[in-house]
Amino acid sequence: MTEIVTYVEMTAFDQLQPADPVPGLVLEPLHPNSPLVVDIQARIGAPYGWKSASRTEEEWLVWFAEAPNRMFWLLSFEGEPAGMVAYDLHPGGDVEIETFGLLPEFVGKGLGGFALTLGIQRAWELAPSVNRVWLHTSTLDHPHALPNYHRRGFRAFKTEVR
Repeated sequence: MTEIVTYVEMTAFDQLQPADPVPGLVLEPLHPNSPLVVDIQARIGAPYGWKSASRTEEEWLVWFAEAPNRMFWLLSFEGEPAGMVAYDLHPGGDVEIETFGLLPEFVGKGLGGFALTLGIQRAWELAPSVNRVWLHTSTLDHPHALPNYHRRGFRAFKTEVR
């Protein structure tokens, strides 16, 4: 099966086109050692065949070791875990949104646009001098993923066919 991977970026905070707020949806820090990190990432990725859905305990240890400074933030809706955003800080003021997603039971409830807005706002606040926020998505992800990124102000800068 052909997969198209699209890389998108924002190079200034004022490019963000925020979605309307969703009362009860918040983004809060999540400690990297929390069992929610693995559980939520696996559950977010399961419908799309993400590696996180099938990693062994050893593979998770390697994944964490590859980016020891990765930051995790929990999306909660009305007090319930609803999704996650994970960030990697790169040299030169680049912030990569390494993971963004909602748990399957929260997909289709109108949360995605504001969840992404919260995640982007936080990305611009993670370092004293952020110059770019970027991520990649794929045709194997949720079909609304790329349109949501575009609606929030991201622009494509690279595509790959796998």
